[in-house]
Amino acid sequence: MNGAESLVQTFVDSGVEVCFTNPGTSEMHFVAALDRIDGIHPVLGLFEGVVTGAADGYGRMAGKPAATLLHLGAGLGNGFANLHNARRAATPIVNVVGEHATYHRQYDAPLSSDIASVASPNSVWMETPERATDVAGAGARAYAAAMGAPGGIATLILPADTAWLDAEGPAKPIAAAPFAQVDQATIDKVAVALKNGKKSAILIRGRALLADGLDLAGRIQAATGARILCDTFTPRMQRGAGCVSIERLPYFAEQAVEHIADVEQLVLCGSQNPVAFFAYPGKESWLTPPDAETLVLARPEENGLAALEALAEAVGAPAQANEYVKLTKPDLASGSLDADGVGRAIAHYLPEGAILSDEGATAGLFTNIYTERAAPHDHMCLTGGSIGQGLPLATGAAVACPDRKVVCFHGDGGAMYTLQSLWTQAREKLDVVTVILANRSYAILNIELMRVGAENPGPKALSMLDLHNPELDWVHLANGMGVEAVRCETAEAFNEAFKASMSRKGPFVIEAVI
Repeated sequence: MNGAESLVQTFVDSGVEVCFTNPGTSEMHFVAALDRIDGIHPVLGLFEGVVTGAADGYGRMAGKPAATLLHLGAGLGNGFANLHNARRAATPIVNVVGEHATYHRQYDAPLSSDIASVASPNSVWMETPERATDVAGAGARAYAAAMGAPGGIATLILPADTAWLDAEGPAKPIAAAPFAQVDQATIDKVAVALKNGKKSAILIRGRALLADGLDLAGRIQAATGARILCDTFTPRMQRGAGCVSIERLPYFAEQAVEHIADVEQLVLCGSQNPVAFFAYPGKESWLTPPDAETLVLARPEENGLAALEALAEAVGAPAQANEYVKLTKPDLASGSLDADGVGRAIAHYLPEGAILSDEGATAGLFTNIYTERAAPHDHMCLTGGSIGQGLPLATGAAVACPDRKVVCFHGDGGAMYTLQSLWTQAREKLDVVTVILANRSYAILNIELMRVGAENPGPKALSMLDLHNPELDWVHLANGMGVEAVRCETAEAFNEAFKASMSRKGPFVIEAVI
């Protein structure tokens, strides 16, 4: 058994089932090892941003890491943006990044680079084994680090000779650090505060945004009157009919400030005090009211779900929340297609148990509003703000949950960053329906241009935010990657196309011209 084979076997024994790959010469022994060692399914991506984004979607839905296989520092750099998003989501991922052989590094070959410097901003753990006999142990440590609370990216830099030289066999799996338990004194402090009559809100993130955590939050709300909030962009949340409703913080800073202006006590459960996405002249960056007290119920590395359960008991919460979301299918639109009509159709026909990958940006607002009362589903967001995540995120989610329908609604500009995801969806026959919101513009940047105080933008400035001349043709783009597609310009056409797509299997693209 060589080093690469010992690493693959260690991954299999630890629990890795999928490897999203875009390999090169330095990684060929790992590639060969995936054939010799059973247990890991390789999924090829034609761009490293697809590989890392798919690993993010997989990790969010599977609750454990996939591996990635990336070619040297350049390949890792190509995947950086979606690793940034994954870091913000606390997604478990194990990166395997090929490196030149230990004795070859001294020669500064053309693809030599400082891989550690590229990896470190997004990695909770990083190691470069120098001997083949060290590789398996590094693999076990990488998996444990990725799974350690609250989850993160572990990067194993693999010199080529440590992959091809003889090793001693796989390493035993290592137990990951569990979520720490919140002490009773903290629970009691928050319980007393929520009973003191002040206007309170609980800001939740992480595992507690699944249905059982939301139910606990709803029960606490029933006992104390506290508002239940979540961040603008959450890694994964269960929502729709039967779930407890939750308030999402608005994206724009001044709207967020107004939304929580009357809050006197802000309780954090797995989250942090909200801040503006960007700085704007004359607008606040720190969004928590200046006179509000912040109480930390659970930090990200602590067990927020258990903390909510203990808090519910401490405040004498009833057995059920006051209200659960009722299924409300909006009426379908007619006439010219717009973002409202798209949102209505998606919410109307979305099947129970679907997974939404949301990078709709400005055009996705109505879809988010209407799907809050759609059939129960999982909702994944663009957590780090680096666009081009929605398509690969949906791809990874479909690999993790092959029996569930995945719907990705995506702005056309951002979708161009990682449109190679469609090729992977076709190759793997993944059940993903992609709705391209084709407004032929970086619409959010047109808004931001005004918000940052850039005065009197001229034709040069506006041309950099416009996607006409030439117009993107998503039907041909999808077809070229093996995915069926249709363009819709009326609400009736979109209604029919989306309805039909929910009853078919395999990848499909709907270009919604809005």
